[in-house]
Amino acid sequence: MITEEQVRESLDEVLVPGVMRSVAALNLVREVNVSDQGVKVTLASAALSSGAQDWVKTKAREVIERLPEVNKVEIEFTEAKAAELNKIGHTFAVMSGKGGVGKSLVASLAAVALKRQGYEVGILDADLTGPSIPKMFGITARPTGSDSGILPVLSRSGIVVMSINLLLPSEDDAVIWRGPLISNTIKQFGEDVLWGKLDYLIIDLPPGTADAPLTVMQSFPISGVIIVYTPQDLVDMIVRKAVNMAQKMDKPILGVVENMSYLYVPEIDKRIELFGKSRGEEMAKAAHAPLLGHLPIDPELAKLCDEGNIERYDAEIMNSFSKSLSEAISAKAG
Repeated sequence: MITEEQVRESLDEVLVPGVMRSVAALNLVREVNVSDQGVKVTLASAALSSGAQDWVKTKAREVIERLPEVNKVEIEFTEAKAAELNKIGHTFAVMSGKGGVGKSLVASLAAVALKRQGYEVGILDADLTGPSIPKMFGITARPTGSDSGILPVLSRSGIVVMSINLLLPSEDDAVIWRGPLISNTIKQFGEDVLWGKLDYLIIDLPPGTADAPLTVMQSFPISGVIIVYTPQDLVDMIVRKAVNMAQKMDKPILGVVENMSYLYVPEIDKRIELFGKSRGEEMAKAAHAPLLGHLPIDPELAKLCDEGNIERYDAEIMNSFSKSLSEAISAKAG
């Protein structure tokens, strides 16, 4: 007789239309019963339209019937909320007290780095008034779903992405909302989006320490915060406010990243510090956290972001950042 484990493994082949992740990855498999009479599988219907449910049911029956000695297969759906199904290992928030320092870039690079290490990763673009994550990943597809939930969109390398820009009629439409509506929408991204099983969820925060960042800190189980800054004196002061916010809310700081740290000119083999001397060690000391990296002003990276190909970035600085990030995560876990 086949085992429950064999049935669950076979369901890895059943990809949900729209998001192209398996029912197992989305944590939709609620119960598997194997007996002499056959196999009965109960799946959650969260975020699945009636058409998607029919397709999943047909495909699930096909893959199970291919298993040896299976003579009868029954597939049924049960109602469930997306929030009940989400199983996320760690949630990291990328923040700064000021806009324009590269939070979205660092959030994206962190997600790409973790994905390359073999982890299941998602990005929540919580900067509702200035969303840029879909542009950098070249994502234009709209999320699908139903009254019971929303299915995020998958990037080329398999990173799960959710952003308000993917829900707007046009990516150029402005989100002109007051604070309470923005806060409620951010909460919905946690409660109504079916993230499924993820090792890491990276949240790209809006700038500042007001409503939206506060909502994320209070509504999500934040495992750690990554602070992003640039070397200017003004940014130094403002970023310290973000550090203080994280500390006052008892959110551990995973590390700090200095963006736009320098410009390397290969023709003269020289680094030019356009925004002043690096403050890496100083900021790391202020945050009581490691320095994860000095990210340069890289024309190639800027080009890839504009083209929607950030997942193709493969400079040496990326490898260094990936290693530092992994070490910081391991240190926190230990």
